[in-house]
Amino acid sequence: METLVQSTLAAPEGDISFFSLFWQAHIVVKIVMVGLLVSSVWCWAIIVDKVMLVGRTRRQMSRFETVFWSGQSLEELYGTLHNRVNHSMAALFVAAMREWKRSHEGPRPAIGSLQQRIDRVMDVTIQREAERLESRLLILATVGSAAPFIGLFGTVWGIMTAFQAIAASESTNLAVVAPGIAEALFATALGLLAAIPAVIAYNKFASDVGKAVARMEGFADEFSAILSRQIDERG
Repeated sequence: METLVQSTLAAPEGDISFFSLFWQAHIVVKIVMVGLLVSSVWCWAIIVDKVMLVGRTRRQMSRFETVFWSGQSLEELYGTLHNRVNHSMAALFVAAMREWKRSHEGPRPAIGSLQQRIDRVMDVTIQREAERLESRLLILATVGSAAPFIGLFGTVWGIMTAFQAIAASESTNLAVVAPGIAEALFATALGLLAAIPAVIAYNKFASDVGKAVARMEGFADEFSAILSRQIDERG
């Protein structure tokens, strides 16, 4: 404990740069700061990845809708897409058409409950696409909710260090108090730096995923109606 107080008292007066605040901090506060910085970098990596993923998904859905409603036959479109890695609406289309073709293969077509099977296949595909879009959003939510409290823990520890320095020096001089208080507030600032972008990004991406899923569900309903009409005509 004496070493801790001495290191705090030994801090250069007026030196409150970010590097010095970190270097002078207690090992516990350093761990908190490093953890928050790593969390912030991790969140920004996820944010950049999600921005690209959401944008790519929107473009894929728009392109597919343009092709789907262009008048091209379903068989031709399926022949173009079924050997590719598909996502969003294209994945729904391929899954439904694959079930359609399997049900019509063989000498005895199984079309009795074909509509229900197609709907179930598309529901499963929508859930899989939603999981793909929502992946790692939980990390943003966790950092957004936990980072302020972790920073607060570092703040409390830093204030305790400042009080110990005051007690050891028997002085309330600002030069004695300032390093510990600045160190404590720096931990809080890092917690907010990690939490605020994470919360904003989580809310934004959760909304984007909800809109994408709703768009896929709307297409699934329309495509299901088209296939249902064809089933009735063949029946």
